[in-house]
Amino acid sequence: MKVPERILIVKLSAIGDVVHSLPFLEVLRAAYPAARIDWLVEEVAAPILIGHPALDRVLVSRRKDWQKRLVRGPVRATVPGEIRGWLKTLRHVEYDLVVDLQGLFKSGLLLGLVRGRRKIGMAGGREGSRAFLNQPPVPVNYDEHAIQRYLRVAAHLGCDIAQWQGAIPVMAADRRRVAEFFTEFGWGGRPLVALNPMAKWATKLWEPQLFAVLADRIRDELQSDLVFTGSAADRPVIAEITACMRTEAVNLAGRTGLKTLAWLYRCAALLVCTDTGPMHMAAAMRTPVVALFGPTAPWRTGPFGPDHQVVQSALGCVPCFKKHCAVMSCMHSITVEEVFERVAGVLSRRKVAEWDASWGLAGLEAE
Repeated sequence: MKVPERILIVKLSAIGDVVHSLPFLEVLRAAYPAARIDWLVEEVAAPILIGHPALDRVLVSRRKDWQKRLVRGPVRATVPGEIRGWLKTLRHVEYDLVVDLQGLFKSGLLLGLVRGRRKIGMAGGREGSRAFLNQPPVPVNYDEHAIQRYLRVAAHLGCDIAQWQGAIPVMAADRRRVAEFFTEFGWGGRPLVALNPMAKWATKLWEPQLFAVLADRIRDELQSDLVFTGSAADRPVIAEITACMRTEAVNLAGRTGLKTLAWLYRCAALLVCTDTGPMHMAAAMRTPVVALFGPTAPWRTGPFGPDHQVVQSALGCVPCFKKHCAVMSCMHSITVEEVFERVAGVLSRRKVAEWDASWGLAGLEAE
């Protein structure tokens, strides 16, 4: 079989899913060092990929923006032209190999539009996505972690999957911005604990008051500095949490881009979070995670690696994968004490007594 010279990866969203795909990219580049490798992604997750040394080009689909502007907005008339121009760019290159790691109709449709000799994906693709493949789907085990599933596809393509890092590449500007945060808020003398309390599914959320109590205990009893992270839309809820606290915490929701956030996590002692994209970002940056899980399965999409802690109820209905639930017993049954003990254990293993500015700021230097 001819060695592919032009390869396209299709993984559109979400942030965590794209982060899970970075090891696949690394081993693919190692197997085909001379190939052109492009990636098709949606806007929200695109910053994760832009500037990655293993990529030649990032093709950004603005699907959600186009949909919004077609429904409402004074400039809707410009959208069809933008889409035509984007499709022309998409079809400009004929790829030897196109890999669909998404397995949904939206990725399958794009797979059908792309010019590609071999189009492969994983078995178990949903919403009719298999119809757009022209090669037999690669068998995978959906009880494995997503990273392992994607690496099975890489092995099918002849890649050595033993060595990879999976880190998010960051720029000098992101490192400088984090350094500015350390200076602005006086961090560096104590462990910095990050908390990301939000998630897109309501069933993944823990009560704000519990996050407030937890944060106070971490600051008081573990002598740590605290920073809350999230999107701009998360800022009001996080402000509610910090208003309920007795101690101080910084609210950086909406003040960091994805790569700045990744480097902030790299410089933190640990992240406490729900099941959300930032959890995977921290894990990719080798920062320990204490993750609160409710309706989803951590063995499939939890923080990947040996240093993380998952707190999940033992209720018989877990995991149910429901986005809506009238009782949410799985999240309500998680106690502050249980989470605090996991946090304390992680910090103890990271030798908190030896924490100083050189540890907290070490990551600010180019690695």
